[in-house]
Amino acid sequence: MKKTNIVLLIMIAACVAALVMTIGDFSTYETFATANAKEGKIYHVVGALDTTKTIHYDAQKDANYFTFYMKDKSGEIRKVIYNGTRPTDFDKSTELVLTGKMKNGEFYCNKILMKCPSKYKDQQTVSSGREV
Repeated sequence: MKKTNIVLLIMIAACVAALVMTIGDFSTYETFATANAKEGKIYHVVGALDTTKTIHYDAQKDANYFTFYMKDKSGEIRKVIYNGTRPTDFDKSTELVLTGKMKNGEFYCNKILMKCPSKYKDQQTVSSGREV
């Protein structure tokens, strides 16, 4: 076998190995039940703020401690602890995507993404003089 063929095979094997490792790191949206089953592993959980329970944030006492309850897509409600400041317009969000891990039945979040209602949702738009 030629040296170029051997080098080419090694490069292909390295590319395949890198691709397999990258695919293994892709995360999907999970539920609290899945995150609770594998406590300590980082997950993305999608849900909505549970407005029936209290939200705790006291900037005077600790500006980097924020807790609330979220209902995931399966309907399970869990307490979420976020070590950061309360996001602006948090109460107006229609959907939350949390990145974090479960610990002792609570979700410790390190990142919050919020989907807020569009200000154009209920408005009619006018294009070329006609209503759309």
